[in-house]
Amino acid sequence: MAQSAQTNSRLPSQRIPVGISACLMGQSVRFNGSHKRSRFCTDVLSRYFDFRPLCPEVAIGMGTPREPIRLATTTPDDTNVRAIGTDNPELDVTDALAEYGREQGQKQQLCGYIFMQKSPSCGLFGVKRYLANGHPEGTTRGIYAKHFCEQNPLLPVEEAGRLNDAGLLENFMVRVFTYHEWQQLRAQPIGAHDLIDFHSRYKYLVMAHSAVHYKSMGRLLADLKAAPINDIADEYFSQLMAALAKPASRKMHTNTLMHLQGYLKHLLSDEDKRELTAIIEDYRLGIVPLVVPLTLLKHHLNHHEEANAYARAQVYLNPHPYELGLRNRL
Repeated sequence: MAQSAQTNSRLPSQRIPVGISACLMGQSVRFNGSHKRSRFCTDVLSRYFDFRPLCPEVAIGMGTPREPIRLATTTPDDTNVRAIGTDNPELDVTDALAEYGREQGQKQQLCGYIFMQKSPSCGLFGVKRYLANGHPEGTTRGIYAKHFCEQNPLLPVEEAGRLNDAGLLENFMVRVFTYHEWQQLRAQPIGAHDLIDFHSRYKYLVMAHSAVHYKSMGRLLADLKAAPINDIADEYFSQLMAALAKPASRKMHTNTLMHLQGYLKHLLSDEDKRELTAIIEDYRLGIVPLVVPLTLLKHHLNHHEEANAYARAQVYLNPHPYELGLRNRL
C-alpha cells in the first residue's frame, strides 16, 4: 500500500515558497484601489504553495490609489522602455521598479513566481508598449518582472491568466515541484551518487519534454570526473530546467509511456498487454486524456511488485500532486 500511495501523490513535506503579485491574493493594491484575486491561487494552489505576495508599485512608494503607469518609448525601434504616468508623462518610475526587481530577485528564495498579466510592472508577456504620442506600438515585459527574472533565469515563472490553459498550468507545476526538489538536494553538499540518483528518477520526465536535452544530459553525466561535481551539477540543473520549459507533446508522452510499458513486458498477460497498448494508442489519437493510460500503467507497476523499482520510482508518473488532476485535461 505504501508504494501505491507514493505513485498516487506528490505532496511536499512543507508548502513550497512561490512569489505572486499581491493583487492576485486579493490585496487591494491596484492603481484604483481594487484587486484581481485569483481564487485558483488563493483556494487551490495555496494548499501547496507558501505564497509570498509583492506589489512593486506599492513597494516603491507609489501608494494606493495612484496614477496609472504605462510603458513607453520615443520611437518604434527604441529599446529604452520607460514606465511613465499615463496622465503625467513627467512621472517616471522606471529606475525604481528596475532596482526593486533586481533587489527582490537577489533576496527572495523562491521556487516559482506567478505574475499579474498585462501589468506595466509585473506582466511577463505581451504588455502594451506606447509611443510618446500615446499610440500603441508593440509589446514588451513589465519593468519589475524583467529585472526580477534576469536575476533568476531558471526560476519557473508564469502569468496568472495563462494558468487557465491546462497545458501551461501543468507545465508550470512540473517545473515548480522539480525546482523545489533540486533546491532541497543542493541544501547539502552534493556527490556523484546524489546526482546520478536524482537523474535516474527524472530521466523519463525529461524524455517527455525534450529529446535533445535527454541526450545531452546523458552525455553530461557519462563522465563525472570531467569537471568539479558542483560545476557538473549546475550545468545539469540548467539543462533540466531548459528541458522542462518545453511543454511535453502528445507524441512525446506517447513515446515515454511506451518506454515505461517495456518494464512490464515479461510480467503482463497477453490480454493485459493488448489492453495497455490499446489505451496508449487511444491517448495518442486524442480519444482519452493522459491520466487514463497513466493510471493503468501505475496500476500494473504497483500490482507487480517484481517490476523494476527503477520504473516505479520515475517522477514522470507523479511530477505534482495527483489530487490536482492536472493530467485529466491533457
